[in-house]
Amino acid sequence: MRLDSPLGLIAAAWYPKERQTVEEALAAGDIDSRTARELGYTSLPVSERTAPPDMAVEAAAEVLRLSGAQAAQLSLVLHASVHHQGHDAWSAPHYVARRLGAHRAVPIGLLQQCNGGAIGIELAASRLQGDPAAGPALVTTADRFLMPSWHRWLSDYGMAAGDAATAVLVHRVASGAQGTAHALAPDLLLHSLATDVAAELEVMHRGDDELNATPMGHSSMIDVRRTKRAFIKAYGVDFFLKTAAGRIRAVVEECLADAGLAPDDPRLRHAVIPRLGSKAMAEAYIPPLTDVTSAQVLDLGRATGHVGAGDLNASLADLARTDLLEPGQFALVLNGGGGFTFTAVVVGRP
Repeated sequence: MRLDSPLGLIAAAWYPKERQTVEEALAAGDIDSRTARELGYTSLPVSERTAPPDMAVEAAAEVLRLSGAQAAQLSLVLHASVHHQGHDAWSAPHYVARRLGAHRAVPIGLLQQCNGGAIGIELAASRLQGDPAAGPALVTTADRFLMPSWHRWLSDYGMAAGDAATAVLVHRVASGAQGTAHALAPDLLLHSLATDVAAELEVMHRGDDELNATPMGHSSMIDVRRTKRAFIKAYGVDFFLKTAAGRIRAVVEECLADAGLAPDDPRLRHAVIPRLGSKAMAEAYIPPLTDVTSAQVLDLGRATGHVGAGDLNASLADLARTDLLEPGQFALVLNGGGGFTFTAVVVGRP
């Protein structure tokens, strides 16, 4: 997506105080030593007490505090998730909007698997570009992965799941003495965003399973390992790796070009990868990424695990709230999610 002008981002993440270290997981028999090495995580945040929508409210309240924006100004509340939000036949986005007091915002739920938070930013940017009167858009993500429905270490290959919420405020940027309506001072500037899709990979999370009539009808616990084994048996690992590599190269190239950056631009400080396991990153994401850009690869997920729909947004929060970027420097943040959808964004420190 080529932006008419850079948009502002203000981002924060919420993590529970409780954590399970990899040593605790090994001692409990949740994981074996080989898998622990391949994942490369040091710990995972665990939210036993706080439900995902309440986690999202905490992150969003922090973003509103940091920005000085009022909830009543918001035009959209986009909420993305992967797993159960706490109730059935119910709208978590409307709950988040009500709790915040965002009574004029349109709440929308996003089911884009692990790329939901990134797609939320794309939709928010589209709204702001298409409607000059629209107020800031809020993108939240929240997931927690508790038994008996999800084993945070064993329900999937290539990642372990940490409980977390993120919030990103997408807004117009104040300029000059007057600025424009709903303009704010940003933590980061969003310069470009690119998304590409490989719908032929949706079978990876479906496998040989027939479509059933009730939730959790295929197994009493989410078991992505089973569907991935079926996919690999039918198509092979190379089919996924080659398909993913092509889409990753495409979104990175498009995103850099739309931001006006050469792949080796010295201002491009970091290329941030998703928060999947180390082996999965080394096999699927890092090779095509480093084919396209020489920016330093940055992994921010070793102490968080994969945080459901919020990996890219959590990395934006890290870039916003730390000194990883100096003024005038840029970062490319890459993400992917089951389906499959791949997104890259270029952000800069004002």
